Parts: sequence; structure tokens; C-alpha cells
Amino acid sequence: MSSGGSSERGTFLLDGEVHVYEPGDSVAMAVVRAGDHPGRGGTLCLAGDCGNCLGEVDGTAYVRTCLTPARPGLAVRRHPADGPPPWDPAARPVQPAPPGEVRRLETEVVVIGGGPAGRAAADEARAAGSAVALFDGAEGHEVVGIFPGPTVIVRIPGEQAMLHVRAARVIVATGAAELHPVCPGNRLAGLLTARAAAGLVSSGISLPDAVVVGPAIPGVEAQSLEGRLVRFEGEARVTAVVTADAGGRETRHACSTVILNLGRAPRDVLARMSDEAVTVIGSAAETFPLPPPPTAGVICPCAGTTVEDLEGAWARGFHEVELLKRATLCGTGTCQGGACLPHLRSFVAARTGAIPDPFTARPASRQITLGEAAADVHLDAFRRTALHDEHLAAGALMDRFGGWWRPWHYGDHLAEHRAVRERVSLGDVSTLGKFIAEGPDAVEFLQRLYPTDVSTIRPGRSRYALLLNERGHVIDDGMIVRESDDRFVLTFTTGGAGNAEMWMRDWLETWALDVRLMDRTMSLGAINVTGPRAPELLGRVGLAAPLRFLEHARVPIAGVPCHVMRLSFTGEASYELHHPVDRSVELWQALMGAGQELGIAPHGLQALFALRLEKGHVIIGMDTELDTTPRRLGMDWAVAVDKSDFLGRVALARTSSLPDHRRLVGLTMPGEAPVEGSPIWSEGDVIGHVTSSFTSPTLGRAVMLGWLKRSPFPGAVEIAGRPAAVTSTPFYDPEGTRARA
Repeated sequence: MSSGGSSERGTFLLDGEVHVYEPGDSVAMAVVRAGDHPGRGGTLCLAGDCGNCLGEVDGTAYVRTCLTPARPGLAVRRHPADGPPPWDPAARPVQPAPPGEVRRLETEVVVIGGGPAGRAAADEARAAGSAVALFDGAEGHEVVGIFPGPTVIVRIPGEQAMLHVRAARVIVATGAAELHPVCPGNRLAGLLTARAAAGLVSSGISLPDAVVVGPAIPGVEAQSLEGRLVRFEGEARVTAVVTADAGGRETRHACSTVILNLGRAPRDVLARMSDEAVTVIGSAAETFPLPPPPTAGVICPCAGTTVEDLEGAWARGFHEVELLKRATLCGTGTCQGGACLPHLRSFVAARTGAIPDPFTARPASRQITLGEAAADVHLDAFRRTALHDEHLAAGALMDRFGGWWRPWHYGDHLAEHRAVRERVSLGDVSTLGKFIAEGPDAVEFLQRLYPTDVSTIRPGRSRYALLLNERGHVIDDGMIVRESDDRFVLTFTTGGAGNAEMWMRDWLETWALDVRLMDRTMSLGAINVTGPRAPELLGRVGLAAPLRFLEHARVPIAGVPCHVMRLSFTGEASYELHHPVDRSVELWQALMGAGQELGIAPHGLQALFALRLEKGHVIIGMDTELDTTPRRLGMDWAVAVDKSDFLGRVALARTSSLPDHRRLVGLTMPGEAPVEGSPIWSEGDVIGHVTSSFTSPTLGRAVMLGWLKRSPFPGAVEIAGRPAAVTSTPFYDPEGTRARA
């Protein structure tokens, strides 16, 4: 038992109370010295083999206090008796710990364990001329995992650093762990393994009224008991242990400490992680007798699994160790079977007549923090556009959408909505998927990829298009922008861009067409200039001749080279300005400056979603489902059924004559809009749900999109206890004159 504690006497806090420690004490040892238990009960091994001393140390949970040196000012909290430690932000540091450091080492042989077997193996390898790295817990080396390679991961205590060691061969010499008792009362305090007891006595800690179940322990004064362990008695702490002789006659022994010398089992958690170039030696490789099959009590102290739980799972047909583990969570806790696995194997062996192999262990063998797991790795899972700081400076509330940080609103989404409807507004749409498809077979490729007739799109023009899979289901949408006979710009939704690239490249390879595909999503920024005064603003910054609806051109805007696309998602005149991403801030600031007299303001996603809803535009993944077809969206017009083959054509043709009981429809009602997801009722039955909703100040009523999943489709329904009308879309400017202005 190694503690490596402070060399001077001091104090620390346990659950808010001051505890004194002596030089060399671990936290757990200091708590036992005070007559207390470092956890919530159960046998203490004080060797890191179980989870009975787990606590939260300075805000980090699942720390083995038996391996934690006591030091001044340490704040420790016991874990709850049932369930995981609660999340308490007030108890955590305000600032998270900095990312950890990774140090790397290449060697020929790694030896884990500094006992006699480990040191002998290290000496033998060195004598053979191999470079050797030996790691021993007693010297502060905490090996937490063995990964394929093999790669050994070592925690460096006190340094927020991890050591990654790549080796040709790994030797595991971690020794043996002591068996824990499984019987009624085994969660009481006052239970110790033999080694734990010996270590406490050698540290000057007395063990009052101690008895030993099993062979006597040299140097430990305690009454030795004969017979089979039956149960422990007591409330919170043990007051008696009951044993039985060969004839079953029970004897009760009063005590306040019970030392368990029940035998050993391989300390093989690391060995069970990988068999790739891993050799196990010494006691860790020894075959020890299994304990008697358990009949009652807690078998897995980490998960709280009882023998009764195992019996119930067995009765349901889970007859293998791995299945019992999953069905009962036995062995899934922090020690990964260090305490319970011998008893679990004995339980199975008693019922099958064969001793099962141990289950596989998973890294890490010790709980590591997220900072340690992510050491030397930085991954911002959500990307940021080049205008991120501009949004923050404008007071934007940022939110995650489609894998990006995007402005949700700038303080007042209704004011942003009015800016688009009445004046001019800017929206950051840099997150859109942006691709170039170019080559002799570009038209052929896009004809097969899209359901629209791409051949009829003239250079200088663009078209909205759906993207379908082979089943005819809508998987994305976007614009097809034709620049020349064999060069196209394709856009996709923010969340679908990655999948779209995979989809296109997969089919390009399948069809063996001569097309080059380039992803420009990250290299191009995009700003949407929208509103009735958008043409006036762009005229001030370089667009001399306004484009017609769905035209596009390459024009410098405020000195920034832009691909200007005339389209509309908001229902107003809109121009997307695709430009080099390193000039996004310059372009944004120039547009904002030039638009001050026009009442310009930026808009976020909250306003954008409302604007597009007033036009009845769908958002893929929000208004659509996995098996949504153009027909169900009311978008048959987007499919050129008479053209040559395209993805989904066969499926659409096969189902076109069949009845379809699902439609995405427009809905309106007076007053406030119901929440998205609200069920749609008709004649007392739920027939659908709302996908998008908004209380439109422009229209003076609530507008919604929703699925009806029963035909014939009614003209009136009920939502949130109020009547609603099924209404054709667009709700706003149905003729589209404002978008085309």
C-alpha cells in the first residue's frame, strides 16, 4: 500500500469537516485513522482495486482516495451511497482546468509493475539489448490503459500530463488483488482486506476489536475465526460477524473490525484490455481458486449489483459472463471487475460446470478527466464563420445549428424581421455547403444526381433543386448555379453539406464520370443582402445593374470579388454574395456602413426561420422526415419525371399511382402560435404534428407547417385546443412579386 503523502502533519476537508492527517497518509488512511470510512461502506483494500473509497477530490469525481496523498487544503467529498456524484456547479472551479499535455515515448519493451516479477522481466529484456520502460504505481506511475499498437497510456500525477508510450511489446506484471467478501452485510464499514489491515497497523493505526476471517496475518493482532463466512451484522458499521462450521452450525462473533483474508485473484484489468503483443507474468498470470459461489449480498459494489440481480438475469436466459455483465451492470463500474469478477465467474461456473473466461476490460482502468482524455487534442466541434466576432460585437446571442455557431438573434428578433420586410438586412450564410462541379461530364452527372432537368438551366441562371436518394426520399436541397457549359456551383444546407459531398463523390466514382468536384464551403464566405431596399444598397457598393430573379454574376462589391446570386429564402429581394472568406469582415463592414441611411440591421436565425415560414419554405431535417418524398411536400413540380434516369426515379414512378396518406401542409389560426411539435387533432384523434410555427406580425395570425398523416386530409383541425385551418402556402406574398422585384 503506497500513499506518498505529505511529509508533515496537516489538515484537509472531508464533506466540509476538518480531518487531520499524519506524514505519509493517503486521504483514505487519514480517514480510517480518525475512525471513519472514506466512502459509504464496504471492504477497503487500500490498493486501488475496488471502488469503495471513491470520492470527489478538488472537484474531480471518481478519485481513489486510497491512492491520493493527503495534503493541506485538499477538499474531498464522499460519493453518494446510491447513484453517481451529483453535478454541483458551485462546487466546481469557475474556470476549467487547462488542456493537458501529452508526452510521447518510443521504446521496445514496456513493463507494468515494479514487483519481483516485473523487475526480473525488465532486467532480462535489458540484458537482451532491448530498450525498456518500467512503470510502477509505487513510484507514481499510474497506467490507465493499453490500446492497440500497443500503446500504453500513463497518467503523470500532479502535472496535468499524460504519457503515451509506443512499444513493440508490453509485459503486465501487476500482481494479484485480494478477494472481497460477498454475503449479507458486506456494505458495512469496518471491513478490511488483509493487506489493508497490515498497512494500517504498520502506519500506527490501531484496529479495535478486530477479528480475522481466514489465516492469521503476521504483525496484526486479531482473533482468528474458523469456518465459512455467513454474514456481517450491524447498522452503519459492523458489530458482529457470523461464521458456520462444516455442519452448518453458526457462531456469532462480536467485533468492530473484520479483516478478510479470503484469497487472491489476478490483478488483470490492464491485461484484459488487449492481447496485442501483451504478455502477462507473475501473479497477474496465475490461476487462483475461485471463491465459493455467492448466494446473497452485493456482488458489485461499484454498480450496486446484488446476487439476487444475477439470479434474475440468469432466469431470463443471460447465461454468459458478458451477457450477465450487460444485463446487471456487474463489472461495469470504476474497477471493471477488480472486486466482483471472481465472484461473477464463480456464480456462472456453479451453474454451468465450466469456469468462464474473464470479460474484456476497457480503457481507462482509472477514471481520467476530460482534460486528460483530450490532452494535446483540440477539436472545436462547432465551426465558426469569419464573421463570428462581428456578430458578438453586434450583441448576437450565438447558438449551435448544423455544426456551426450562428447568431440566433441580436436582441430583438421581431425588429430583425421588420428590417427584412421593410428595409434591408444582412444575414451570414457562410455555413451553406458550397461546391464546384466541373468537367466534360458535368451535365450528365448532375442530370443523374438531381430530379430537375439540369440541361435546361442556361449559363448565368440558377434553379432550386431537391436532392433525393435511391428511394426517392428527400435528403437535402439547394441551388444549382450554371456558370458555363461544363461548370456549375452547387449549394446545400448547412447541416447537409458534409453528407452531400460524400454522396456526390460516391456516385461520381460509381458512374466513372469525368467531373472534378471541389468543396469551397470553408474557403468562401457568404452574406445574404435581403429586403426591399437591398437593390438600392448594392447599387451603392458596386452592383450597377440589378440582377433578375435567379440570375447570377461575378461582380466586385465594395472592392471585394463576389459571386452574386439573386434568389430568395426570406420572401424579399435577396442577393447572396459569395466571396473569399478572408475578406468577409471587410465586406460585412462595408455593407453595414453603406446601409446606415437605409436602416440596415443584421438578422439571425430566429428571424430567418420566421421569414421563410411566412413563405412556406421547408427546412430539410426540420420540416422533413427520413422518408419524405417530393409528393408529400407538395413539390412534384421539382421533379422532371419525363427526363432520363436520375436517383430516385424508379421509386417515384413505382409509388406515383399508389395512395399516399401523408402531406406537409400549411396551417393558420388566430392568436399566438402553438409550440413546434404540437399534435394535430381531428375528430378526437391525433393525425399529425406541427413542424414549424410563428406568430406573424405581418399577417396578424399564427402560421405553421405540419404533417397530416391520415387521408382524406381535413380542411380544419385542432391544435393546442384551438381551431386551425389547413391553408395553402405561401402565406405571404403568394404571387412572389416581392421576391422578384
